[in-house]
Amino acid sequence: MYVPSTYNVDQPIDNTPYVNKSLEEFSRMFGGATAIDGTGSWLSDDNQLVKEKVTIVYSYAEDLDKKKINQVVAYTKSLKEEMKQSSVSLEVNGKMYFIE
Repeated sequence: MYVPSTYNVDQPIDNTPYVNKSLEEFSRMFGGATAIDGTGSWLSDDNQLVKEKVTIVYSYAEDLDKKKINQVVAYTKSLKEEMKQSSVSLEVNGKMYFIE
């Protein structure tokens, strides 16, 4: 999951509390988690490049069943709502999903 560094889409914040909460949730679900800082970018509706700091929180799962996927999606949705984002990116098995 890619934890944004903005609140309400464009207000810069310290995302540390959200990263820590995500590490805790992923560790409970999968037994451990890692966070890596990075920079993400995308094109806005008016074709402008938008760059933002992100923190990627991830876990490895030997058995990723439907129940675990549903838990991760539900948590990602709650984070999206709490941070007032239009979507939050979630990567599963190398495929990117935009949780809206």
